[in-house]
Amino acid sequence: MEKRIFGIETEFGCMVRDPSAGTPEEVVERVKDHAFYEKKLGVIDLHARDYAFEPARAGGFLRNGGRLYIDAVGSHEEYATAECTDLLDLVRHDRAGRILLAQLLEDLHLDQVASFHNNSIDHFGGHTFGCHENYLVQIEDRFFADALTFLLPFLVTRQIFAGIGRVGGHRLTRPGSKNNIMTIGEHEVDYVWVANFYGVAIDPTVDFQLSQRADHIVKTIASRVRFNRAIINPKWDSYYSYSNLHRLHVLFGESNMSEFACMLKVGTTSLALDLIEEGIAPADVELADPLETLRSVSRDPEMKWIVRLRNGKTIPAVDLQRRYLDAARRYFQRRDAQTDMVLTEWERVLDDLERDPLSTADRLDWSAKYVLYRQFIEENGLSWQDDILQSIDLEYHNVNPRDGLFYELERSGAMRRIVTDAEVEAAIHTPPSNTRAAGRGQIVSQLISRPGVRYVIDWDAVYIERSRQLDLKNPFHTYEKEAARFLRGL
Repeated sequence: MEKRIFGIETEFGCMVRDPSAGTPEEVVERVKDHAFYEKKLGVIDLHARDYAFEPARAGGFLRNGGRLYIDAVGSHEEYATAECTDLLDLVRHDRAGRILLAQLLEDLHLDQVASFHNNSIDHFGGHTFGCHENYLVQIEDRFFADALTFLLPFLVTRQIFAGIGRVGGHRLTRPGSKNNIMTIGEHEVDYVWVANFYGVAIDPTVDFQLSQRADHIVKTIASRVRFNRAIINPKWDSYYSYSNLHRLHVLFGESNMSEFACMLKVGTTSLALDLIEEGIAPADVELADPLETLRSVSRDPEMKWIVRLRNGKTIPAVDLQRRYLDAARRYFQRRDAQTDMVLTEWERVLDDLERDPLSTADRLDWSAKYVLYRQFIEENGLSWQDDILQSIDLEYHNVNPRDGLFYELERSGAMRRIVTDAEVEAAIHTPPSNTRAAGRGQIVSQLISRPGVRYVIDWDAVYIERSRQLDLKNPFHTYEKEAARFLRGL
């Protein structure tokens, strides 16, 4: 899409079924080391990117322009896509991260005893894992709060097509509650930036809901997000800034298995940001209570999804989304092919959600899950509260194509695809061709074959030894020619 850079960061849960394979933390470490030291998929960080969260050799940049690393908060594997400006590129690279982790486990002969899952919650442990979106935006600091007034209603209600669905629910408790089933980790880093520690208990009143993370969001905007999870986490870091553009870090997102849902989530959000940047976002959309609306929409068993606006009126979430759609169509239709694709699919999915929400089960994760689980319950005489439903919910997000329930739906033709397996496999090794990831990937590939060279790699610059530096400030520029010159004589 024109003038927009975006990327996705996904945190993966690791399940180990045989203690002889080691702890989840040990498996995660082995997978990371195998990727960099044996498979040579990238170059590992020689420096600490963050002494608390990403110490030296915690991960590194890959040939495909993205990053694979261990986040010290929770010791989970995390994959960040390369910078993309094409929606299909983003879908390919997002899925490539899942396939890559499955391949690494198989290479290590751990795929029978361990698995990675890109779900966003631990049903019984009360923990939640992130899938964060990054967008390059043109919003000045002084107007940021005002801009969010128009963005929050969109983000809160887009779960009707972007939500990944979950069985059951959680409710937050006070830390001293006897029902507290969450414990702070054993590592010192887990205490960094703790602003609001709370407990989490299972809520037996909920059968199914749209969002896995809605129950865990306690702020609309927050910079300190450990136990203080917010919808938006402003990040004004240098490597995602260019000219008067900055990074918008969206925390309230979830890792879609569905390629279509991933495309629609990012595509519609980009158009909503276009409207805000141009000062033409729909008026009178401010919510009375964004956090309450987030949970009520997610938990609505009747799928009516009624929200209350600040002006006292109520409106279905489908119609609120249509306000953004109508404005985007009025100003951006025929701007470029991908914009038109998003507008067409946005309208179609909203019409289908209004007519019959479950008719979207061939495209959306939450409705695909709901149809599948309801059939399983009816065939086996179960209830939504049976523990086996929690296990099935987890297996939908198993990243191994052989074992994951989502992939079985795909193989049966029940889920719509928009990219091919060959394209995804290529994205494991090849960066997008139209962003700075192309030049970075070129440099990473050369450094892999020169193990004695000292380097520092970041999103916006590469340093070799003490005297050579290549700035990658413009994320829209490929830097391929500059990278070739930079590498001469290496």
